[in-house]
Amino acid sequence: MKEKNQEKKHKSGFVNIIGNPNVGKSTFLNAVVGEELAITTPKAQTTRHRIFGIVNGDDYQVVFSDTPGIIKPAYELQESMMEFVKESFEDADIILYMVEAGEKDLKNEEFFEKLKNSKVPVLLLINKVDQIDQNKLEEYVKYWQEKLPNAKIFPVSALHKFGIQEVFNEILNKLPEGPAYFDKDQLTDKTERFIVNEKIREKILKHYKKEIPYSVEVDTEEFKEEADKIRIRSIIYVERDSQKGIIIGHKGAGLKRIGTEARKDLEKFFGKKIYLELYVKVNKDWRKKDEQLRRFGYKN
Repeated sequence: MKEKNQEKKHKSGFVNIIGNPNVGKSTFLNAVVGEELAITTPKAQTTRHRIFGIVNGDDYQVVFSDTPGIIKPAYELQESMMEFVKESFEDADIILYMVEAGEKDLKNEEFFEKLKNSKVPVLLLINKVDQIDQNKLEEYVKYWQEKLPNAKIFPVSALHKFGIQEVFNEILNKLPEGPAYFDKDQLTDKTERFIVNEKIREKILKHYKKEIPYSVEVDTEEFKEEADKIRIRSIIYVERDSQKGIIIGHKGAGLKRIGTEARKDLEKFFGKKIYLELYVKVNKDWRKKDEQLRRFGYKN
């Protein structure tokens, strides 16, 4: 005879978010985790790495994985970014396929075939539904039901946190039994230095146009935490001398603006006073060099 007060079994798993660029994957991750872990901008390819956001309960651990937007790679960095997406298909317990309202297929047919033949549950999230009317939404739901009959569809607005709880409830329902993969107080797999790098890069994406943001990588060389403050020294790498001048700006105004905005975000995130030093250096054609891509964490 079973005991009435039997303990709940622990559930855990990897819930991997995939989709085209700019559909709102990082915004969804931040909404469900409750922290600004992944940077968000209107520019394509804002997310370059695979970022874990961990949500814990007494009897569950959900490891959400944000991935770069799916593209056809044009150079080595983009090829490495698509490798992160491939990995997310391979270790997923649940796949969240996010589309924008009105969007059609993935920009990579191979990935779409993987979705159609997925052996794990696929939840299809139609994001930004706050921007369309009900008739249009019904039309999109019907379209995706035909394209991906194996997927369960959820209309959401990641920005306004609409539909997030329903998706999370379904994830808990589908999650397999298993132990926690990370400490229960851990928020992400990324280091403090990675968070710093991304916050600085977010400001560059925000303020600079054309090729400049895509030619930039950030490396934090010093992160010294004290009782009431953190001292940080970070290097912004660019590919050309001309880009260095553009980032710094007239009399250093551009670099100062990046530093001020990044510092405010970091103080909010870490809950401490931040002292941030920024420098700009040239690292010629780093996006095309295996050695540099390994250095910045894009390759093993």
